[in-house]
Amino acid sequence: MSTDTSAAGTRSRHVGRVIHCPPARVYDFVADPENLPEWAGGLAQSMVEREGDVVLADSPMGRVRVRFTPRNDLGVLDHDVTLPSGETVNNPVRVLAHPDGAEIVFTIRQIGLSDEEFDRDTQMVIQDLERLRTLLES
Repeated sequence: MSTDTSAAGTRSRHVGRVIHCPPARVYDFVADPENLPEWAGGLAQSMVEREGDVVLADSPMGRVRVRFTPRNDLGVLDHDVTLPSGETVNNPVRVLAHPDGAEIVFTIRQIGLSDEEFDRDTQMVIQDLERLRTLLES
């Protein structure tokens, strides 16, 4: 599922996947940076390194720094990704209770991206969430 919203020229796209697992299991798996290479190929293509509360990862964009919101009981998995250019992108992510288990929702924002780049980023997030669903349901 994907929906577009717009405010002041910046489009946001919300991509979600229902995962047939308890929300706490989805949250715990996604909140552990060590699991990123297993499901988030758009962010981490190999083992991650920790530097205090920052995670360093080799991504398709180059070496990135990722800072996650502190663990919480609300299903919030927001994270800031600092790109090799020094630009920081905020990525809102939520794990929600769903009648069939859990739903994970990732918000992608079109900030400084062409429509083609925005669509490419959306497809990468869709693939990552589908990989996550397959992994957790197997």
